Amino acid sequence: MTRAVLSLGSNLGDRIAHLRAVVADMAEVLVAASPVYETPPWGGVEQPDFLNAVIVVDDPDTDAWAWLRRGQRLEQQAHRVREQHWGPRTLDVDVVAVFDDGRDVRSDDPELLLPHPGTAERATVLVPWLDVDPGAVLAGRGPVRALLAALPPEDAASMRRRDDLPLRVGASP
Repeated sequence: MTRAVLSLGSNLGDRIAHLRAVVADMAEVLVAASPVYETPPWGGVEQPDFLNAVIVVDDPDTDAWAWLRRGQRLEQQAHRVREQHWGPRTLDVDVVAVFDDGRDVRSDDPELLLPHPGTAERATVLVPWLDVDPGAVLAGRGPVRALLAALPPEDAASMRRRDDLPLRVGASP
């Protein structure tokens, strides 16, 4: 059984439609989808606010590389352009963590670093991840709840939960 935690983000175009397209594409393997959060941009580049969410997916026939390729395909379908590091984007799908039969999958390949670098410092990933898995643990770093507690309080405080924007079409807020 291969389970993955995927972080979703969009700050260009129809942001919620981009996130919902990922959820629709992953419907047959979707285990959980977090609420959507509106968040200020990260990385110091002037740009619009993001919509962020986390989904958990599970498929015994999909390994870490296949999750990465699927996310990249969805980014391409959303016409993602990589012009600037930490710049604006129609869609970002990051493979945050992968578990194979409950064991953490690790990778030091530059194309697929697992767990995803920077996760422990990003409330935009930690907060929605805790929404779908309150007992989550980030490999090599510890409980996600403790990682979030170690961040400056303003990181999570700057996030606005958008219950008016459910990820699943037809879902009630």
